[in-house]
Amino acid sequence: MTKLTMFMFVAGLLAFQPQPAKAQVIQIDGSSTVFPVTEAVAEEFQKSKKGKVKVTVGISGTGGGFKKFCRGEIDISDASRPILKQEIEACKGSGVEFFELPVAYDALTVIVNPKNDWATSMTVAELKKIWEPAAQGKVTNWNQVRPKWPDAPLKLFGAGADSGTFDYFTEAIVGKAKSSRGDFTASEDDNVLVQGVANDRNALGFFGFAYYIENQKKLKAVAIDGGKGPVAPSAKSVEDGTYQPLSRPIFIYVSKKALAKPEVKEFVEFYLKNAPALVKEVKYVALPAKAYSLGLEHLQKGKIGTVFGGEAEVGVKIDDLLKREAKF
Repeated sequence: MTKLTMFMFVAGLLAFQPQPAKAQVIQIDGSSTVFPVTEAVAEEFQKSKKGKVKVTVGISGTGGGFKKFCRGEIDISDASRPILKQEIEACKGSGVEFFELPVAYDALTVIVNPKNDWATSMTVAELKKIWEPAAQGKVTNWNQVRPKWPDAPLKLFGAGADSGTFDYFTEAIVGKAKSSRGDFTASEDDNVLVQGVANDRNALGFFGFAYYIENQKKLKAVAIDGGKGPVAPSAKSVEDGTYQPLSRPIFIYVSKKALAKPEVKEFVEFYLKNAPALVKEVKYVALPAKAYSLGLEHLQKGKIGTVFGGEAEVGVKIDDLLKREAKF
């Protein structure tokens, strides 16, 4: 038998060998704020499926996630704000119908370096003074925000333009989504922002509560005065509605077409059933049990669309969210 004949014989035998089944893949992208929750759920789900299903979770930001989602490129989009009108139109144009599922509450957290011993609390007006477009190149020192504060450079770190956190923060603080000065270090990766603030005594930044809790040895949270005195971010202040205006619901959006795939349906149901424990594990605020059961009910009844009407909203409390979901 020649070498070539032998090679062809072996190749033929291999071709008839039973091949291991290829793992099914669920593709998720979007918010870096929602990422810790979805990643925790994905890990538990993959363990339960023993390698039969692979779940990939990206962090291109809420806006970046919706772009992919509305083009039909991913199954699920993580979002730290509700879907907006232009994104609804983009989805409609591609024939993408979707389920909107709130999964947790976040306390969007303003943070400073631990060596900062002056900015223990800030008013919404002071934050606006720092972040509004008119501040660019002008409000550059701490004492310009409050005269008693040091004459030291103000180094700013914040979410990038594709981030839902950027949209929500600017809407809540400046009064218009995406309205912001541009001379700051921006990133959709919250770990970049963590390092930036942790390494600079004069830095100030903002991101989701879970990233603060995970790094609280090298960061300090600022209490926010929304008009009724300073309130620190915490699970309690989110639940009782006093941490305003920076408390917000966070979501996953699931394509109706993707949900027709058994593995996606199973994953989403697993997500809603296990979210209460896993949300707390990654240090966000779990919704009341009723919210998750409503989500499962909406899936079963095929209730597609959004309860937010495509508008950017600030100050939606947990009770308000539950009422909307119940009426949907």
